[in-house]
Amino acid sequence: MRYRTIGTGDRAIEVSMLCLGTMNYGTLVDPATSEAILDRFVEAGGTFLDTANNYAIWNGGHGRDSEDLIGGWLASRGVRDQVRIATKVGAGPRDPAAPFGPENFEGLGAEVIEAQAHESLRHLGTDRIDVLYGHVDDRATPLAETVGALGKLQAERSVGLTGISNVALWRLVEARAEAERQGVPPYAVVQQQHSYVYPRPTSRPWVTRDLLDYAASTGAPGRPALTVVGYGPLQAGALMREDKGLYHDADHPGSVHRVSVLREVAREIGATPAQVALSWMMGGEVPVVPVTGPSSVEQLDELLGAVHLDLPAEVRARLDAA
Repeated sequence: MRYRTIGTGDRAIEVSMLCLGTMNYGTLVDPATSEAILDRFVEAGGTFLDTANNYAIWNGGHGRDSEDLIGGWLASRGVRDQVRIATKVGAGPRDPAAPFGPENFEGLGAEVIEAQAHESLRHLGTDRIDVLYGHVDDRATPLAETVGALGKLQAERSVGLTGISNVALWRLVEARAEAERQGVPPYAVVQQQHSYVYPRPTSRPWVTRDLLDYAASTGAPGRPALTVVGYGPLQAGALMREDKGLYHDADHPGSVHRVSVLREVAREIGATPAQVALSWMMGGEVPVVPVTGPSSVEQLDELLGAVHLDLPAEVRARLDAA
């Protein structure tokens, strides 16, 4: 396994370069298989786990199925100090009786953040969340309120680092400036959709060149480090499987061509398309931490093969140029 440091100063932590996404663990992926994947991930040196307080609601879950699965696994294995746990608040249902969707998200008000973070601690069976994300930017709540509430959790040491997901770049920059004004730690992590393919112009935030450029400018005196994390790196298997289509506005001729080049490169260098796609993300000029959620130990083993796959410069240039 390879590792990187996220955060700044005494709050900085080391995490594995590959993050295990557990969205379907305990629901679509049965508990026994989920725990076997977690066991194998830790055995291979993996340390970074990603969950949320609303996962699997859309698949018949109650929202904290993944947190509960992790909590039970942590208790049975005694490995809490070996892993770093990231969870998210803000996109749980405001009204559990109403249809789930953006119009019913709980948002990032101070009361929600306080209550939901402590509920996550209870479900995970731990006294600290290593990374707490705002799951979706909430423009109806003043940034000062959101930033202040997250800062309060950090002050009480129930949360280590904070982050934001699904956010416009200008909102991320303004939130970090607001944290400086309040004297609290700024967002250390931003999680956006990211893959070797790219979207049409869309309001759904993806990792962009500008975001990577901004992240590269951090980590200097007076500019606390910002780590970019990418979810959906394999497009739910569409990079590897002919029977699955690209999604979230990535289904266009440019991306289709890139997938064909990705597969050609994989065949030529004796790797799989998934391994090449993940290596491309992790080994870029501004490295991105992929969040990927395998549904079997065999799939995980394939993805672990990406960690030590270093793409030659000419291969990376070919992938970039497609």
